[in-house]
Order: sequence, then structure tokens, then C-alpha cells
Amino acid sequence: MTWTQNFTPITDNLVLSSLAALIPILYFFWALTIKRMKGYIAGITTLLVALAVAVLIYGMPAGKAVMSASQGAVYGLLPIGWIIITSVFLYKMTVKSGQFNIIRSSVLSLTEDRRLQALLVAFSFGAFLEGAAGFGAPVAISAALLVGLGFNPLYAAGICLIANTAPVAFGAVGIPIIAMEGPTGIAAMEISKMVGRQLPFLSAFIPLYLILIMTGWKRSLEVLPAILVSGFSFAITQYLSSNFLGPELPDILSALVSLFALAIFLKFWKPKTIFRFASEETAAAVEPLYPAEAETKYTKWQIFHAWSPFLLLTLFITIWGMNPIKPALSGHYEGNNVFLGGINELGKLLTFQIEVPGLHNAIIGSDGLPIAAFYKIELLGAAGTAILLAAIVTKFIAHMSAKDVYSTFVEAMKELAKPILMISAVVAFAYVTNASGMSTTLGMTLAKSGDLFPFFAPVLGWLGVFITGSDTSANLLFGSLQKVTALKVGMEPVLALGANSSGGVTGKMISPQSIAIACAAVGLAGRESELLRFTLKHSLFLLLLVCVITFLQNGVLSWMIP
Repeated sequence: MTWTQNFTPITDNLVLSSLAALIPILYFFWALTIKRMKGYIAGITTLLVALAVAVLIYGMPAGKAVMSASQGAVYGLLPIGWIIITSVFLYKMTVKSGQFNIIRSSVLSLTEDRRLQALLVAFSFGAFLEGAAGFGAPVAISAALLVGLGFNPLYAAGICLIANTAPVAFGAVGIPIIAMEGPTGIAAMEISKMVGRQLPFLSAFIPLYLILIMTGWKRSLEVLPAILVSGFSFAITQYLSSNFLGPELPDILSALVSLFALAIFLKFWKPKTIFRFASEETAAAVEPLYPAEAETKYTKWQIFHAWSPFLLLTLFITIWGMNPIKPALSGHYEGNNVFLGGINELGKLLTFQIEVPGLHNAIIGSDGLPIAAFYKIELLGAAGTAILLAAIVTKFIAHMSAKDVYSTFVEAMKELAKPILMISAVVAFAYVTNASGMSTTLGMTLAKSGDLFPFFAPVLGWLGVFITGSDTSANLLFGSLQKVTALKVGMEPVLALGANSSGGVTGKMISPQSIAIACAAVGLAGRESELLRFTLKHSLFLLLLVCVITFLQNGVLSWMIP
């Protein structure tokens, strides 16, 4: 039996229906920020609230609601949970083998200044990982690296989440932009150009904003030259690549240019004073912060050897995202290459697409068509598998015994059990929200803003990423609605689509999935509420900037629209 979504279930009133759709979201904020529940408890109870609203208010059959939750829970385990497990496992291997001491020393040799370390690791290196993999790997890896360097775990997680704003729209080899072409009919290249004329303003600002958060205005001015090199090299490359190459490479190219530009710049320029956190200054008054690193001089080969696990991670993730390798890993390759054909056969064996019982094609969406629903499990094609291969090779590079590798993996699994439970719960909540029509109700309400729609268009993207945890999902969820509404209010559709993607990046730092991933990576499971309170105000401020940019581009800056 099929069920048709009803977007105005309360007396055909859109406002009242929207208030009902907000209940699970408001509950989640209350549970984390006011009640301060542990993350996995907040996630599970939010899922239960969403199920209740879907069934009791939206009239969704209980069986279909539960099955949509199960579909989301599976996606929360793979690929998202798998990426977190393998990322933390790889990081722990470098720590246990002693290689991370050399990594820390190599970063300290560039700079001991915490401000500049944040720019190198959280902003540039994190953006590279976002461009290559996405799905939580950037925050997991870069936050763990900062903690290893000596950053406070909560601070490291928060900084990495905010830094991740710049690359999200082009994350995972341009998938968020490419995905929008299908449902909207607007070429991905045109959307890429539009996002590339919005996001660079934010990208140039983020490095300064990060340091302002860390140290305040006066201390930020001390490293302003480095901030300008980091931000503008990234923003300029992002604009050029998105407008002349397409959506696949802006993150990877921008991150590499920014990383190397800042590293080279630091060879010739140093800040007058070295900034450390207050707790470190107190400790340094008694004894050196890093006595071992201060006394040991490592060779270039030792430094390369220590960094090799993360270089391998970068290599494998990049290969996993390349065409035509990526479709072959998932069993979708259609070419004649014998080697890729062999990978394709293995990919088919390790890729499972199973219809969700009672849900597949059983819900009629807003377009009057049935909605497909699959449990999609890609064991070979998942980015987490690429990271696992890097970890396997690292075993031999670091000369670790099989026993140590096994104990490290078990240790990572034990630490991540509750965070992954939370992730599965919140992704299940997102799927219930979408399947019941609650997300569409909220989108329809924002679309009623008329002439002010250009200002509120980014809010749709922000809301979509908060709910789904993915800019790709938010673009798929609201792309068509953005286009239709833009045509009604006299706004260029490509501007509305760009606003959806650009606004979405500011919601990533408060998405329940992102919060859980960041906390898991730095060992703060159960303290998700603290991290959300840290990032929420920054998310809203950066969203406001995108809203203003979009509003101006619809008016006095309309010449910027491709």
C-alpha cells in the first residue's frame, strides 16, 4: 500500500504544520543545550519524538516511519560510522607507534604558534580532506591532529568544525554541486560558477574569524600577514577553479595552494610573539612544553616516514574519488579497461542495494511519483575502506605487531560505540523527517517570504544541512523548491541554488552528525552539548553573512550572476 505525503496536516494550515515540523528540531536543541543530555541519549530521544510527530500529526503509517528510520540508521553506520572508526584507528596507530611525536615536531618546526597551527591543520589540511573525502573525515582527522599537537580537545573540535565551513560546498570531489543538476535541470558548471562567486568571500574571512575566536582582535593583528596569505590564496584559487574548471577540484586545489603558500611564507616570516594557550604558558613556566621535541632533530626522511600514514590516507582517498575508479569500486564501471573491469566485478560483489521492506516506492512525494528506498551498502567503494587500507599499510611502515594493531582497533571501537550510536540515531531522525514530509513543510514556509526570499534562500540550505548533515542531501532536498520559488519571485534560479549550497555550509558545524563525529574524534563522547553551544552562535553569524551576500547579488551585485 502506498501513502501520499501531506505537507499541511494540521487543518491545511502551513504555519501550524511548520510549527509541528519544528518540534523534533527544537527538542534536539533543548536536549543538548539546556538539558545537556549525553549525545546518544539526545539522538535516540529526538528520533522517538520525530517518529511520534510523523505518525500522530503527519499521518505517516507507523511501519513506514520505523522503516525509514532503519534506512537512516544503516546509512549512519556505513559510510559515516565506518569513516570515523578507520580515521580514529589510523590516528591511534601513529600515536602508539611513536610516529606522531615526529609529526608534532615537524609542525612545531614550522611554527610553535597555536594560531598558525590552526590555519595549517584545521583550515588548509582539513579543506583538502573535505575535497577528497567529505562525510566527516576532515573534522575527524584534523581535530585529532590538533589534539595531538596539544590543543584542548573541545577547542580543537570547535575550531575544525568552523574551519570546515569554507570547503563544504565543493566537498567530496564536487558531489554536492553535481547532485543538484539532476533534479533542477541547471548545469552543474553554472551552479559551480555561482557558488564560486559567493563562497570565496566567506573563505577569505574564515581564517581571520578563526583566529579572532581563539585570541581576540589584538592577537589576530599580530599574525595578519599569515591570515591574509592563508585566506586569500584559498579564496582566489576557489574562485578560479570553480568558474573555469568545474565543481570537482576547487577544494583540493584551494587547500593545496593555501597549505603550501602558508608553509613557504612561514619560512621567511615569523610573528613577533608566539601565542600559546594560558594553560600552556603556566606549564611552560615550570618546564618546557615539548622537551623531547626540543632536544631531538629529525631528518627529512624521518619526517616523511612519520607523515606517510596521512600521505597514504590522502592518496587512497583521492584515488577512491577519481573517475573512472570511483564507479568501478561501486560496481558501476562501463568502460573497456581490463584492470578497472576486474575492480568493477569485485565492487559488484561488495556492493549491496536492498529494497527497504514496506518503504520502497510506497510513499508518494511532492511530484506525485513514488520515492525509491534502498539500504545501500558499499563495502569497497566507501571512503572508510580507503582509510583502512592506509592503516593496513601503516602497520608495516610503523613496524607494529599484529597484536598492537588489533588492540588499537579494539580500543578505537570501544571509544566510538556511543558516538556511532548517536550518529545512527540522528541520521535516522533525518530520514524520518524527509520521508514524512516535515522537511518539505519547513521549506515551503520559507518559500512564502516573497520579495525577501533572496535573503532567506540560504536559510533553506542551512536547515537542510542541519537536518541531514550533508550539503549534498540538502541540495537534493531543497534544490527543486529553490528553483520553483525563485522563478515565482523573479530571482535567478542559479542564484537560489548557489545560495542553498553556500548557506548549507554554515549549518555543517551544528549538524548533529558533525557534532558527534568531532566529539568522537577527540575523545569527548557525551559532551556534545558543550560543542553545540560553542558552534551555534558562529553558525548563525556566518549564515547571516551568506544571506546578505545573496540578497545583494539579487540586487546591486546582480552582475556577479553567471
